[in-house]
Amino acid sequence: MNNGHLNQILLITDGCSNHGEDPLAMAAFAKEQGITVNVIGIMEENQIDPEAMKEVEGIALAGGGVHQVVYASQLSQTVQMVTKKAMTQTLQGVVNQELKQILGKNVEMEELSPEKRGEVMEVVDELGETVHLQVLVLVDTSASMAPKLPTVKEALIDLSVSLNSRIGNNEFAMCIFPGKKQEVELVLNWTPKLQSLSTLFAKLSTGGITPTGPAIREATQQFEKIRSRRSMLADDERRFDEFGI
Repeated sequence: MNNGHLNQILLITDGCSNHGEDPLAMAAFAKEQGITVNVIGIMEENQIDPEAMKEVEGIALAGGGVHQVVYASQLSQTVQMVTKKAMTQTLQGVVNQELKQILGKNVEMEELSPEKRGEVMEVVDELGETVHLQVLVLVDTSASMAPKLPTVKEALIDLSVSLNSRIGNNEFAMCIFPGKKQEVELVLNWTPKLQSLSTLFAKLSTGGITPTGPAIREATQQFEKIRSRRSMLADDERRFDEFGI
């Protein structure tokens, strides 16, 4: 959580990375920048790849996030569940840190009385409704993902509709990997709605390498860009105020 913003990377993939930096190291770097990395592994019916599952779990663990391995038919509900679970987990961590500062000792929420724990969870739920949420979706577009992309599109649109019921603001962006001309490509810049993906997915092509590590690195940089842009706008507003504009 950074400056009142909850930052999440949502990685959707079906295979192991095979090019570029170590995705676990990149996920750990994202976590250091205040960005949670959540991973959904899409598997074929009755075909579970142990190596792919291990990587899915490892990336989420390194990135402080949530992971889930599902069949494509379960994807829509899973995307919403993972996003909201990660929000609660992050906010609960923030509240825990606040408790330790207030009480001046190492107090975990589990040590509180049921009544106090309930009050803390009410705060977490309220923050979950009001905090500014930024989600950058990373979609694996290697060849094996071709038949799954329509399901991915529908799942992300459902996520947008679900989150738009929140009081707080939502912002989404999306990168694919590999891109047409580079390892990672930004295909949707920051926007409050994901509905614009409807036409976007029809134009996506699949194939090539799986540069998961570079994709997480690029996603982290996209958060830095929006932070810099927000900082510049805040500076401009301060200057206007100084001159009475």
